[in-house]
Amino acid sequence: MSDRRSFLAIAAALLVIGSGCQGFAAPTPTPTSTPTSSPTPTATATSTSTPTATVTPSPTDTPTITPTPTETPTPTATLPPTSTPGTTVGFIYDNWERVDVSDSLLDSLRTLPFIAFINQNNRDAVGDVRTPQPENAVQTLYYVSPGVTGLVPILEMSVTTGTQIYTAPTGDVFAYFRQDNPALTGLYVVDLAAKFSGRVLPITTLLQRGLVSDPVWSPDGSRLAVTLATGYDLDIFTVGRDGINPAPIVRSGAYEFFPAWSPDGRFIAFVSDRQTCPSWIPGEAGTCDGTGTPAPNGGTLYIAELATGEVTSLGDQFLTEPPRWINDRQIVFASGQPALGEPERSLWIVDIFERVPRQLTITNGRDDTLKLAEAWSPDGSLVLYQAAGTTTEIVLATSNGVEIARSNDLAFSRYGMVAAWSPDGTRVAVGGVGGTCPYGVNVFGDALDVIARGNPPPSMCDPAYSPDGRFIAFVGINPRIDGRRDIYFANANGFGAQSVSASLRGQTELIGWVGGQG
Repeated sequence: MSDRRSFLAIAAALLVIGSGCQGFAAPTPTPTSTPTSSPTPTATATSTSTPTATVTPSPTDTPTITPTPTETPTPTATLPPTSTPGTTVGFIYDNWERVDVSDSLLDSLRTLPFIAFINQNNRDAVGDVRTPQPENAVQTLYYVSPGVTGLVPILEMSVTTGTQIYTAPTGDVFAYFRQDNPALTGLYVVDLAAKFSGRVLPITTLLQRGLVSDPVWSPDGSRLAVTLATGYDLDIFTVGRDGINPAPIVRSGAYEFFPAWSPDGRFIAFVSDRQTCPSWIPGEAGTCDGTGTPAPNGGTLYIAELATGEVTSLGDQFLTEPPRWINDRQIVFASGQPALGEPERSLWIVDIFERVPRQLTITNGRDDTLKLAEAWSPDGSLVLYQAAGTTTEIVLATSNGVEIARSNDLAFSRYGMVAAWSPDGTRVAVGGVGGTCPYGVNVFGDALDVIARGNPPPSMCDPAYSPDGRFIAFVGINPRIDGRRDIYFANANGFGAQSVSASLRGQTELIGWVGGQG
């Protein structure tokens, strides 16, 4: 009997335990002796265990994680641009005009070098020189070939154009900036071979996003490279001399400017700020938009191969001045900003195939920290520069840093010197700049030996050798006649100087040599 009671007690206990585990999911008791179901009040124990269901406030804990959605607005803050996109000016071709030049001039340009210059306010084309006429606000572009032709008037334009005239090496096409009439303002191309001119860009200034990059022609005069502001940056475009097929050389989102065409026409060198700012376009990877980064005033050097579109970096030196090709494979440039207080201006040369810039450092004498007004020989082996310290001197050195000669005979003011090498690299002419020209004709050999040294008048400003090396063109100033400025030419040694503008009144400015390319 006691065994039976023990059995029943164990069974009742098991029933209670089973009810606690299953809760209300299995309320049907096993049909063993119904009296044992009377203790089912123990089922209320299951209801006391249901608070485990109320423990499921764990869902109420998850709302505490909801702060993560509130953090998601941070990406949205970077999406809107912080600057309004600028207006992009498109290329057009309008305001066509006929230009009349003789076929004989075009034939001569193929074989003869011509001096291009402007004469402003020619106030006395006729009449007595003692009673000049009032200023007429007109300037004329002239061509003249030394000893061969007289003055050939090419085009009249407003004096507001000034020296914003950009001639192709061939001389049969040039661009100029017109700003005398708001409705006609823009960059114009004058095609002498086709005998017409037209506006290709209706821009109001060549100052684009705070930078001025002069338009430059390809060596054959077929295309013009122009720096143009786009929505958020600067891009370099090329356009045909007929105004069609404008195309960017590269579109990176960074600033690209200071284009320079290689002599063989294969490459365009340019400066870009992409190492600092990969893009200025809002939302792009690495954009400088919204970061407070100031607009660039310079960048690093690149070249673009026009046939393939490949862009190559040529170093990480910072340039604020245009680079310059001295032959088909060498580019020279300067780094440093003395005008902004930097104590150094360094000179560099780089071979575009070796891609390793070399700094000019004098190794056998005093290495000047400020090297100004540099002129590199055509083969890149020599450089003449102005050493600026407490005094100014002229220094001739090899590109490897060996000083050949140093002279203080010509004490030009800082930035007051211009030097030009002959095409064969055997002579270098040295003069003043911008009307500050205290010395006469000075020509030196490739060891800074004196070939010609003249006394004013005329004094020599802005000397430039002709493409065939036969002549030097320069601006001559005559202090005896109220500082009159004329355009002169002399032979390669600097002798036999003659004025080509003596018959004109007004002011003259030298543009450079054109023609004689082939």
